[in-house]
Amino acid sequence: MARTVSRSARTGRFLSKGATRRSPKTTSTERVGRGTSNNTVVHRSTITGRFVRGSTARRTPDTTITQAV
Repeated sequence: MARTVSRSARTGRFLSKGATRRSPKTTSTERVGRGTSNNTVVHRSTITGRFVRGSTARRTPDTTITQAV
């Protein structure tokens, strides 16, 4: 069973729901657990929620999160 967690794009640490509401531009919400293969590495903008290229992720590390889906 997968669950939803929030992670800081700056530190990579998991955040509480309150911290997620206070910093929505630098926080990514993702699903972890069963139902995710964790084989493919993707980069996602925490501001727009859209997938971005690896080169964009390297240029903007504070607002981009890299995750395995």
